[in-house]
Amino acid sequence: MLDISERTRNLGTETAFDVLREVNEMIRKGRSIMNFCIGQPDFDTPQYIKEGAIEAIRSGKTGYTPSAGIPELREAIAEFFSETRGIDVKPEWVVVACGAKPFIGYTILSVTDHGKGHEVIYPNPGFPIYESLIRAYGAVPVPLPILEKNNFKVDVEYLKKIVNEKTRLIILNSPHNPTGGVLDKKTLEQIADIVKRYDNLWVFSDEVYSQMVYDGKFISIASIDGMLERTVMVDGVSKTYAMTGWRIGFAANPKLAQYLARWVTNTESCAPHPNQYAALTALRGPQDDSKRMVESFRRRREIIVDGLNSIKGVRCLKPEGAFYVWPNVTEACKFVGAKDSEEFRARLLYEAGVAVLSDIHFGHKNEGDGEHLRISYAASEENIKEGLRRTKAFIEENSLH
Repeated sequence: MLDISERTRNLGTETAFDVLREVNEMIRKGRSIMNFCIGQPDFDTPQYIKEGAIEAIRSGKTGYTPSAGIPELREAIAEFFSETRGIDVKPEWVVVACGAKPFIGYTILSVTDHGKGHEVIYPNPGFPIYESLIRAYGAVPVPLPILEKNNFKVDVEYLKKIVNEKTRLIILNSPHNPTGGVLDKKTLEQIADIVKRYDNLWVFSDEVYSQMVYDGKFISIASIDGMLERTVMVDGVSKTYAMTGWRIGFAANPKLAQYLARWVTNTESCAPHPNQYAALTALRGPQDDSKRMVESFRRRREIIVDGLNSIKGVRCLKPEGAFYVWPNVTEACKFVGAKDSEEFRARLLYEAGVAVLSDIHFGHKNEGDGEHLRISYAASEENIKEGLRRTKAFIEENSLH
């Protein structure tokens, strides 16, 4: 009998896309849905970037490129990393891929060996592909709880307890999806102190929301003394330039670059040629559109946080970055008789026409941390206000107390 591998049968996914399909089917049938479940800017790619891609196509930039990316783009990325992280990054340390996501897998494959018990620590809640690929590639996933009581910061003392000689990689994500938490310099220095105690411990720093920090300044752990060589910095153009569908991400590390590029050769060959020129245009061109987009997200953050905190049974910390809120709906679930956040999410969608994600879409529930939703505020102010109105009405109309 033809069978599917156990690795594939057990492979995780981004269930956000499952919810999105559900939402789109409801919209297709004529339902009015306020959609806050997808993590992408609601802005179009700036015109000057599109023109950069069109010019590349017209000039014949349509063939294979070096697996690590075209030299001009690697130079621009090195400058971008250097300027935004305050460190000196060389172009030869940079690798380009089809989005930032592949570097999760490439890094795990580069620093762990299948079946040897090598451990990878990852944030929970967090981007679900972290755990999915750790398991698929034969390493041992070790969750690092990201708790509301800690203001969504890493609990350094807990991290210290779970790191050991088998730990090969720590995944950090700041600004953080789904909570919007941002790691400050003190916390990063404390994490770095732990990492540097071990000879063979790397850090994967997911920094795709680096340009979306609203309070304070973004800091990469790579900028902490002694961490540049150990850290795989990852960013891309998807969020900063509203280019999610262009699939251009990039990573930098002085030691691993050649091996990351080899993984690109073995999988996708190279990132799309004209899209690399679009990314080059984005990085080299005017930044006004991106700055306006970030300021728009800042305004929306105020609206959604204030609005959620005015709703019975909902408590929401103000996120410091990205474009997500992670409200606590433990009491709201009790008010409407929902057993957990997932039942609350489903009822909110079908009864109120508000599409969000529940905490189970981002890993395992952390004991004692309550019930949470993730709401993306990459939506218009008008839709945010309407979504808040519908959510408030849903809870009030269905309250059992």
